[in-house]
Amino acid sequence: MQFAHLADTHMGYRQYGLTERENDFFQVFNQAIDEIVSERPDFAIHSGDLFEYSRPPTRALLTAQQGILKLKESKIPIYAIAGNHDVVMRKNALPPQILYKDFGLKLISPKNPFYLEGNVFIGGAPYTSKYHSKQLVERLESIEKSSMDYEKRILVLHQGIDRYIPYEYELKIGDVPKSFNYCAFGHIHERVVDDFGEGKLAYPGSTEIWRSNEVEGYKKNGKGFYLVDISGDMPEIENIDLKLPREFIKETIFYSKIQEELSRINQYIRSLQKKPILMVTVEGGDLNRSEVYETLNQSLSDFCLAVRSNYHPTSVNNEDNPFENGKEALDIKKMIEHNLNDFNSEKVNELATGLLKELSDGDFKTAETMVRNFYEDLYDH
Repeated sequence: MQFAHLADTHMGYRQYGLTERENDFFQVFNQAIDEIVSERPDFAIHSGDLFEYSRPPTRALLTAQQGILKLKESKIPIYAIAGNHDVVMRKNALPPQILYKDFGLKLISPKNPFYLEGNVFIGGAPYTSKYHSKQLVERLESIEKSSMDYEKRILVLHQGIDRYIPYEYELKIGDVPKSFNYCAFGHIHERVVDDFGEGKLAYPGSTEIWRSNEVEGYKKNGKGFYLVDISGDMPEIENIDLKLPREFIKETIFYSKIQEELSRINQYIRSLQKKPILMVTVEGGDLNRSEVYETLNQSLSDFCLAVRSNYHPTSVNNEDNPFENGKEALDIKKMIEHNLNDFNSEKVNELATGLLKELSDGDFKTAETMVRNFYEDLYDH
């Protein structure tokens, strides 16, 4: 028996405020659906963050509906959970996936913690914050008990685990039940496959580049979903790679050779069919940032969808730069926790760290959503 495992499609995300990037996420989702239909698995699992926001734009809702209908027409059931982006973290909040109940999507939720697909048990829970991990662990124990009478058992979760993201996890690896044949996770955007308990624990990763720090992982491991065969004693997992609509290029150039390097980059990007996203780091020299910024944009902006620049000059005055301390960069998370120590609140620390990440990447919409969720969560508890 085979199934497709995908996650973190983040439809509706307008990266850098660009409509073209929003369209890229739609295009990749449609490609994933077409690939699943082509592979004809027995069913599909989506492990959360179908959407970027809990109130997705109309086109995102419509694209998801069309994809789910394609699966239904091909007699491929789909099971899904809500990720942290899919739902406002408050009591009785409903994720947008609930809209597709009549289109064939089976939502795994506290109300319906598991389903049966033939003789396969498919159970799980929606995203749960770190501050409610105790309730999640109790829920997992209950799900595990319900699964024990079935030969094949799949656990579906959207959580970060301390083994993979030690500073931003919601669940400890020791709290994940080990009796399942396959643990279908979402939330981490890099591909991960590990032996775990009686089977495998896997993250298929995001289907598009959601953050610039995913570029290296994409070049090494690709983006897409998994095709999983659970017929044997141990699951067999195949990468199904998707072709991303445009290139996401990261370049480091030296200030002393800036014109030569820009000419090289220009020659390459002009050969591409679609304008790329270009991340440029300029190193060395006693540079004037505004002048370098103008030089980069004049040379590259006509041929790129977006140019994002960063600067590492030769000399930095540490007194004027609180983010540098000798040769070692200051740990931003520790700095925030130190400055907010008077609040004595892990929640505030996590909010501040998350906001720094979103705002530094220019994602004001996600930052706004994080703040709203934070206060709604406080109100409910």
